[in-house]
Amino acid sequence: MEVILRDHVDHVGQRGDVVRVADGYARNYLLPRKLALPATEANKRWIARERKISEAREAEERVAAEAVADRLIALDVTIARKVGDQDQLYGSVTNVDIAEALAAKGFEVDRRKILLPDPLRVLGESMIPVKLHRDVTAQLKVTIVKEG
Repeated sequence: MEVILRDHVDHVGQRGDVVRVADGYARNYLLPRKLALPATEANKRWIARERKISEAREAEERVAAEAVADRLIALDVTIARKVGDQDQLYGSVTNVDIAEALAAKGFEVDRRKILLPDPLRVLGESMIPVKLHRDVTAQLKVTIVKEG
């Protein structure tokens, strides 16, 4: 089935693309979630008009994300945790902890955008990627220190 994407869908295409997908995927996932429209001539004309508007909005969002990325790169987030006898952390530092530390510094970043594959369990510095936009990812320096 051919559909026109109304939004970016990973591994399928960008907004405004006419793509061919399985009938069930279109009927059961893309169309009910309003991520796509059936590929008719009227919908193609409507998407062409919307594409111009979305390209301008996309450029603005990218510029804003790059500005935030520049500020995040210069930032050093320090998180204090209790440690045991051999400098082993009690617990770990997760993306939720990093998001809270960023919020304390004035940055509102969704915890799902902090791309932490595994929780941090050792003292020291780590570079953590933060995906601010589809095309913009910033490296955030997180330092874990002993509490007290």
